[in-house]
Order: sequence, then C-alpha cells, then structure tokens
Amino acid sequence: MSFGLTAKTRNAVLLVAILSPCLCVTGQERAQDRRKFLDPATPVSDDPRRIPVKPGPRGPDRVLVLRGGRIFDGTGKAAREGTLVIERNKILKILPPASTDWPKNAEVVEVTAKTILPGLIDLHTHLTYPLTEGDVQHAPSEAEATLRAVEKLRYFLESGVTSVRDVGSQGDVTFRLKEWVRDNRLAGPRVFPAGQFITGEGGHSTENTPDEWIKWMGATRIATGPDDWRLAVREQFHKGADVIKLGSHFSVEEVKAAVQEAHELGLKVTVDAETFYIQRAVEAGVDTIEHPLPRTDETIQLMAKKGVAADPTLIPYQIIFDEWGGYFGSTSRRFTFSNEANMGMLGRLKRAGVKCGVGTDLILHWYRYLPGPYIRELKNFVAAGWSVPEALVAATKTNSEILDMDDRLGTLEPDKLADVLVADGRPDENLEDLAKVDLVIRDGYIVVQGGKVAIAKHTPAPPPKKPEP
Repeated sequence: MSFGLTAKTRNAVLLVAILSPCLCVTGQERAQDRRKFLDPATPVSDDPRRIPVKPGPRGPDRVLVLRGGRIFDGTGKAAREGTLVIERNKILKILPPASTDWPKNAEVVEVTAKTILPGLIDLHTHLTYPLTEGDVQHAPSEAEATLRAVEKLRYFLESGVTSVRDVGSQGDVTFRLKEWVRDNRLAGPRVFPAGQFITGEGGHSTENTPDEWIKWMGATRIATGPDDWRLAVREQFHKGADVIKLGSHFSVEEVKAAVQEAHELGLKVTVDAETFYIQRAVEAGVDTIEHPLPRTDETIQLMAKKGVAADPTLIPYQIIFDEWGGYFGSTSRRFTFSNEANMGMLGRLKRAGVKCGVGTDLILHWYRYLPGPYIRELKNFVAAGWSVPEALVAATKTNSEILDMDDRLGTLEPDKLADVLVADGRPDENLEDLAKVDLVIRDGYIVVQGGKVAIAKHTPAPPPKKPEP
C-alpha cells in the first residue's frame, strides 16, 4: 500500500485489513488435560484459566424462580413445560409444571408463553475495533476503544448473548472489561479475551497497512520465528488471555511452537487461516478454525479426525458482499470467495462431522444490526442442514465446548452457572422469536428486564466512623 493514497482510501484499507477472522485449537496435548491436576475441592475462576479463588458464595443472595414457561435446556432434548430454580449464581433444579418446590421467600417471575434457554454465546467478536472511517482517527485512544466496547457489550446483552469470546482487541481493554463484568460492576456478557491476534509480518490484519496504524490499533502482535511465536503466546497469557488467536501466514515450525506453548499453558488455540495454512494449523494441533475460507476435502477430513472445531462466521461476509459488493484489498482473501462458496463450505463441514459453533465477527458498526446478524447466522446453519433446535444447541452447548467452558455454561442443568435467556414465543421452532428478548440473567443477576438493560440501584457504603476521642 502506498502512502500516497488519500486519507479516506487509507482508512478504508485499514478497516478491511482489521477484519480478522479465525481461531483454531487442537494439540499435541489438549489444554483440558491439565484439569487432571486440579483439586476438585478447590474453587477456581469461571474461565478457561481455572485460577484458584477464595471460597464462599457468589451471585445475589436469593432464590429466583422462573415459573410457567417452556424450557429448552440446550442438551438436545425437546423443549418442555417446566420451572427453573436458580440459587445465587447457579441453577438449582428444573421442576415439572405443577411443582412449587422452592423456598417461601423466593423471588418468583412468571414467564408463561415464553421460552427459557441457556444464554447465547458469540465465539467471534472484536470489541474495541473502530466503527467508521472517522473512528480510525481515534484508534490510538484506549479511552475511545473502551467506550466503543462498552456500547457493544450492551447490544450483545440485549440480544440474549451472555458470553462473548474476543479474538483480538486493543491493549488491555478486554481484560479489564472481563473483570468489571465478572464483578457485576458493568452490565454486559462474560468476556473471554484472546488479547492480541498473533500473525506473521504481512499476515492477516497487517497486509497493506502502515506500521504506525498497526501500532495504534494495538490488536495485532507480529511474530517472526518459532521462539518469537512462543513469546507472543506467553505475552497474551501474562496479560490474562482465555484463548490464543493465531493467523496466517506462518511457517510449519511457527504454528507448531505457538500451539504447543498455548496448550502447555492450558489454553486452547483458534486460527484465522486459509488454504494450505489451515492444513498446517490442523496438523499442528489447533482447536478451532475460524471462517468459511477455502481448504481441501483432505483438510476437512483431518479436522473431523482430530476433533478440530469450526467457527464458520458466514454472516460478516454476507454483510460485506451485500454492502461492499466484495472483499477487496486483502491478500489473505484473494481466492474464490462468495456467499455460495461459503455456504458450500458450511455444508461440507457438516457432512464431514466437524463440530461447528456460532460467531458473528461484527466489525465496524455492524453490531448495531443485532440481534439480526446472530439470527441470520443460525439460519445459515439451518440452510446447511441443521434443524432449528440443533442450531440453538450449536449457539449454546457446542459454543461452550469450543470455549472450553462446557462444565459451567451452555446448558440448563443443576450446578451450571445461571446464564439464562427468556424469550417470547418459541425460538426452538421459529428463530425469529430470538429477537423477542424479555429477560436475561448472567451469573444469577438479572441484567436485562423487559428487553432493556437492568442495573440495580447501588447500595450506599457507610462512611467510616469517627474515632472516639
């Protein structure tokens, strides 16, 4: 890219370049294998890092009862009438419709004619990315990046999304947002950050982009050589990453080193790659591949054999083709690329038995289209061969598995964390009903009520007593 281009053209190129796609995970030794060393009696953090935490109750001090609705539990069972009982931040039990087996002082919410589901999960977000060409001027500001991210969190939450995986954002913003949401100081979905997107010089998100812009954005870590790729993984782990995000291009040795390092640290790896780079990533043992980008049938079969998942993200490309007429200015998107080819890729993954999750990759201002893009992505799954209930399972249970959180999220079962969506209608029969969000519960707290973000009144802290003379 020439520096002689107009500012508007340079900004447009930057916005194309930062559309970063993928995550990949499988390894010589799986991240989950580290779990065998954990003491089951030791409480740990509710994230893939599993850090020991102080024992004690979590969540609001009350029992919450959702009575009179239909329960779609995300396990694959058909929806049924029932009552969901939540104690503090966990699901206590699911009762048959006629039962009133809960404490007398419980808070009871009537949800008749509504459906209770696990909170939705979005596997592919970039919370700090600029919204418009004008926003690029403010790219170096972490304050601006944080404010953009906070607004995006609200849109996701109001759409019934209770967890997002951020696969590349600026500086420490997503790490801090994760903490604030976790501590219930900020209304939003759980944030599972990757930190910086790791790629090679000239790789995806850096192509045709001036070096100072890459530095300003702060969302990309350029690495060179196996040792530097290992170091880049360690840097994200040091900051607090819940997953590692890699992107082509990379050598065989580089991707192997990064995957091995991530797995030895106990983290999954997701990869944004295309063509033979996907084959390299799968052979290196990644866990997930992002996007519907071209790959051979041999690679797809190897994904199925090795248990490498896919996060297809058709929706951002549908928006690009609809609004831009094509994907331009990117060397990592210079192959046959169309809505038809992408839908064909999703069908090939389905037929091969590759586990597929749901992510939206809504860069720019596209999050303002929510919940439409999320629903459209689920419809893509249905068009490719999933049933409507199976698509919802992909958005909840399967996504939690890819996120490495299926022991705590993704289904409505006793002792799981209380991340719950209540929608008018029957979204397990008609996906459009997912737009009718009535109530959202995250970690036991009611965070959306009547379709609007609900923020509890603060409890005044007593001032310190004046010491006696």
